[in-house]
Amino acid sequence: MAKINFQNVHTMVGSDAQIDGPIHLREGIIIYGEVNGDIDTEGPVRVAQNGSVIGNISGSDIRVGGNVVGDLVADGQVVLGKKCVLKGDIIYRKLLIEDGAQFEGKCDLAKTEKESEKNNT
Repeated sequence: MAKINFQNVHTMVGSDAQIDGPIHLREGIIIYGEVNGDIDTEGPVRVAQNGSVIGNISGSDIRVGGNVVGDLVADGQVVLGKKCVLKGDIIYRKLLIEDGAQFEGKCDLAKTEKESEKNNT
């Protein structure tokens, strides 16, 4: 199993919580409940096995163990756990899909800053 550093996680959505609307953070977040809206953070994002997100997720690293309907954009690694269900596209630098994960969408490698600079010149 791939390790993602969740030391900078300062926010947690509890299993009995439902949040409507976008979430913007600087640090990481772990979701045990439901989020209906986009999540945008500079830190890692973890959607636990019973967690659910309807919206796009952007973070440094993303681990999905539950259900997500939306696109994932990670500066680093994306891990789709063996019990996850993802309906959306993924942009990543490193991708791990565990046996049993359900994924419907497309995958693209994230462009590095050097690649972006080449395309702009």
